[in-house]
Amino acid sequence: MKCRHCHTELELEFLDLGNAPPSNAYLKSEDLRKPEITYPLRILTCTNCWLVQTEDYAEADALFSEDYAYFSSTSKGWLKHAADYCTMITNRLGLTSDSFVVELASNDGYLLKNLVASGVPCLGIEPTKSTAEAARAIGVPVREQFFGASVGQSMADADEKADLVLGNNVYAHVPDINDFTQGVAALLKPNGVVTFEFPHLLQLIGQNQFDTVYHEHFSYLSLFAVASIFNAAGLHIFDVEELPTHGGSLRIYGCLKDANHAVTDAVDAVLHAETAAGLQSAATYIGFQKKADAVKDGLLRFLLDAKAKGKTVAGYGAAAKGNTLMNYAGIRPDLMPFVCDAAKAKIGQYLPASHIPILPPSALEDNRPDYLVILPWNIADEVMSQNAELAKLGTKFVVAVPELKVI
Repeated sequence: MKCRHCHTELELEFLDLGNAPPSNAYLKSEDLRKPEITYPLRILTCTNCWLVQTEDYAEADALFSEDYAYFSSTSKGWLKHAADYCTMITNRLGLTSDSFVVELASNDGYLLKNLVASGVPCLGIEPTKSTAEAARAIGVPVREQFFGASVGQSMADADEKADLVLGNNVYAHVPDINDFTQGVAALLKPNGVVTFEFPHLLQLIGQNQFDTVYHEHFSYLSLFAVASIFNAAGLHIFDVEELPTHGGSLRIYGCLKDANHAVTDAVDAVLHAETAAGLQSAATYIGFQKKADAVKDGLLRFLLDAKAKGKTVAGYGAAAKGNTLMNYAGIRPDLMPFVCDAAKAKIGQYLPASHIPILPPSALEDNRPDYLVILPWNIADEVMSQNAELAKLGTKFVVAVPELKVI
């Protein structure tokens, strides 16, 4: 395999999590006796541009199907994050009724609904039918397609260039990251701005967040690698913010190379931090497998010990990162009989490979567990707040990443 960005031969292995199904390939009851497709989940690092990437096996259209079950609006914390962003960026860029905003991978309208309400013209580009329909139902205009260079250019040719192009947690999901970025460059007005948010590779390594690795993530991004990708497409990064979301993310601000946006000191500061942490050193990647194995082993020991003592365990959050962890650890219903999730699209289905049933949060009232394992650790505070009554009755909360913690 060659690097998705610079086409260098990839020889440095970062992580091998065995074979797993797509992390959002939830199953209906009738699917449980059918064969289940799995793919190797192996991560490689380019030693030229330092883009970390999933080895090619699965196609994007197999991962992001019509019934894709991830709906951004499920998390109240994420809704607030999106609303705060809209207020900030509207003020920063001076967006008005004469502006035009395009969100790439707009999901269920969780963000653009704020711009619709404030009268800023906008459009979502979203390839999955289920989420696109949900967005239209709340008045958000959506085009149902995958974005790339040809789409960006066709929109530019149709006089649909944007003052702002944004993408939250989509950049890592793009199989052809060069083509996608070229589409952004074509879509921007001469002084337009692009903002992308994505989990920061620096945090993945530093906080042992190996469960954020799954097939839908084609890339694991550093500012160093993204700067190279932007540069090749005629863009440059002029500002960056470090965010707490998803265990530690970056929000980058980019523009065309001849646009009038001054580069801030924050860009050099993050690049320096990445270099100091060894993100351009092979040794950093070679040693990561042992850290992932330690998390897996710790969770398994805890669950086996709980079972031996007759303690009951349930999971919370049928999230992609949870599926990575569960499948790598080989956890099945004998160790975790059910997982609760607030997303209606997931309730009544089963986790891929592990076949653990997904129940509504109300199931915890009738089947109060001794331990509740919060799989999406990035929203652990939100989950614990929502389930405070369980804690009063004696339930203890558990997170496994970056290390096992019983709360």
